[in-house]
Amino acid sequence: MSIVSFSGWNQFLSSHPNAHLLQTGEWGELKSAFGWQPVRIENKEEGVQILFRKLPLGFSIGYIPKAEISDQFSVFSENLWSEINSVCKQNHAIFLKLEPDVWEEEKPDTWNLKLETSSHNIQPPRTILVDISEDEEAILSRMKQKTRYNIRLAEKKGVTVRAWDDLESFHKMMLVTGGRDGFGVHSYEYYKRAYELMHPKQMCEILVAEYRGKPLAALFVARNGNRSYYLYGASTDEERNRMPAYLLQWEAMKWAKARGCEEYDLWGVPDEGEATLEANFETRSNGLWGVYRFKRGFGGKLKRAAQAMDCVYHPLFYWAYVRFIGNRES
Repeated sequence: MSIVSFSGWNQFLSSHPNAHLLQTGEWGELKSAFGWQPVRIENKEEGVQILFRKLPLGFSIGYIPKAEISDQFSVFSENLWSEINSVCKQNHAIFLKLEPDVWEEEKPDTWNLKLETSSHNIQPPRTILVDISEDEEAILSRMKQKTRYNIRLAEKKGVTVRAWDDLESFHKMMLVTGGRDGFGVHSYEYYKRAYELMHPKQMCEILVAEYRGKPLAALFVARNGNRSYYLYGASTDEERNRMPAYLLQWEAMKWAKARGCEEYDLWGVPDEGEATLEANFETRSNGLWGVYRFKRGFGGKLKRAAQAMDCVYHPLFYWAYVRFIGNRES
């Protein structure tokens, strides 16, 4: 078992080609520029990327996003878990948060590790997953009729979609959208670094929907192996009757499909059951409710990730962190 570099980690992932995007070396490098330190451990057969964030008094928190699950539904072997604990203690971690890369309905009744079920997820636990493995007509046929109509309407009304490398304009559009819809927006430097790390390897693209050369909506789509993810999206308040966001998502799905992806993760809807979502989406618009109506139309399945788990090293500090800090960072 050894700690490896960025290049060593990506060499390890070459034998795990469908690892989650958040376990890629590129994601670790992105987070390293914004307050996190990646530590990668592997033994040729299994491995994990841990992110550490420094806290006052020399402490830190550890975070393993979307850890791969073995065929036996154990998170890690005892050997790897021992190494994880050792690294966490070396970094004076108050606790380690682990989000397994498995859906709630597929997880075992018990894990092989003594971890506390966490009350706090970092990634949105519930999403809509679109199957893009079949041909385009089959993908379209699963969409709701109104969504198909809006995709075609956008085309008829002169909306076009293309790749976009204007990071400054993308960030400005994100700020407009965040202010309008009430969500946090990363800095320009964050999107720029993400693009620089992933775009040369065809792991991401920024797509823009335009009308007569005027940008109306844009999104940041990313991929690794056979999975793709709608990470960030933005729109202006202009020409919304031309339905640019619908065509934009469809083109993002086609971009991902052309690169071998079989699923498209719409990344984040309210953490409620389907019956509750369907009963309330027309009357609620706060938070992720504002995007559920839009995302539900693309013919995907509602999925929930297995709940995050915490390994606690300093119980008192852990309680204080969860009570006073953790919920503000979700």
